[in-house]
Amino acid sequence: MGKKGVLLVNLGTPDSPSTADVRKYLDEFLMDGRVIDVNPVLRAALVKGIIVPFRGPKSAKLYREIWSDETGSPLMHYSLKQLELLKLRLGEEYHVELAMRYQSPSIESALDKLKNAQVDSIRVLPLFPHYASASSGSVLEKVMLLVSKWLTIPNVSFVNSFHDNPKMIEVFAQNGDKHKPENFDHILFSFHGLPQRQLVKSDHSGLHCLKVADCCSSLNENNKFCYSAQCHHTAYLIAERLQISKEKYTVCFQSRLGKDPWVKPYTSEVIKELAAKNVKRLLVFCPAFVADCLETVYEVSVEYGDEFKHLGGERVQLVESLNDHPLWIEAMEELVR
Repeated sequence: MGKKGVLLVNLGTPDSPSTADVRKYLDEFLMDGRVIDVNPVLRAALVKGIIVPFRGPKSAKLYREIWSDETGSPLMHYSLKQLELLKLRLGEEYHVELAMRYQSPSIESALDKLKNAQVDSIRVLPLFPHYASASSGSVLEKVMLLVSKWLTIPNVSFVNSFHDNPKMIEVFAQNGDKHKPENFDHILFSFHGLPQRQLVKSDHSGLHCLKVADCCSSLNENNKFCYSAQCHHTAYLIAERLQISKEKYTVCFQSRLGKDPWVKPYTSEVIKELAAKNVKRLLVFCPAFVADCLETVYEVSVEYGDEFKHLGGERVQLVESLNDHPLWIEAMEELVR
């Protein structure tokens, strides 16, 4: 019998922090129709004519702040660690490959390795806890498109989301507990943002999203596929595990791009409001990421940290991501098996 194939897929990272490589990464990322879901002609004009030329040099500067000559970006560093540790747990019965949705290693190259290994099946694990068309959906679409061209197609299965995975919740809780949440004035659960229109599109009933008060605050049958609702549920489970009261934490969304309305509240606005209330110490979880990356290491720790201090705050403390925590590797194994 052949081996079982496993494909781990994270978002991606530039090949280097050079402006040219960052522009190349941003171009591939933002030209994805599931990421910027507008008319293709308009998308090309925005991405190639405005966003990439102007954002590329700025993003390259940020990547240089977090880049290591030895290990590259934190996202790649921890993704490779997760790959190797998962291989050890799964054993010789499995053939495991890592891919990035954008840039290297590509999904196509990883799938080719699985095909050449003549695996009997492929289990695809997008490394995004919460389902969104722009992340998990894009990975699944790409995999299906590529595999559909094979003459012989093995059994293929996908992990849709794992926002309530008990071991994932436990790792975030343990990492947060190290910083003693009781010593902070307020807790933020800051998730990556999405345009509101993408949430509306995911509501197939057309009756719930942005039409019901606090439509995302609790997970139910009407919003079980909603990215924001899944994020709120993850925050609730971590807070429950750490016995953090609802009054002491806020769910918010970062990394907004463009002028269209995104999922609210925005992390930057919440920070301003808390500073105005004389809040001095913030503990920040980023449970949308399974590995520390630009959005955690720099956006939260540095940008939001500096902004908060400028507004009169004293400290923003980032809770580290899942990274190579042994319990997270166990969770990955269970999701695969």
